[in-house]
Amino acid sequence: MTTYTDEMMRERLTQAASYTLVVMREGENYGTEGADRIIWEHGRRNMGLQADGVMPVVCPVGDGTGLSGIGIFVDGLDEVRKIMEGDPAVQAGVLAYSVHPCRGFPGSALPRT
Repeated sequence: MTTYTDEMMRERLTQAASYTLVVMREGENYGTEGADRIIWEHGRRNMGLQADGVMPVVCPVGDGTGLSGIGIFVDGLDEVRKIMEGDPAVQAGVLAYSVHPCRGFPGSALPRT
């Protein structure tokens, strides 16, 4: 593991930027008839948002805990809420979401495994 000095930490922290974290959970209609089709369209929409640079990080979660995914958006809280209210899975009550301000480092990326 790379060791960071205090000076290196201070420099790196000046590069942090504001983002919005979305946490997705199973909604009241999760698992109902037709929910799979709605989740498919939710995924299609997420891929479009990622391709457009609006949500550069998309992480589906399927561990049975009720958590269904996270996403990191480049827009602020109010704009992300508007985006999420247009999500077909949210509109159908299949998924629910919460938004949280967060900070990250531009250029961060998920490595290929």
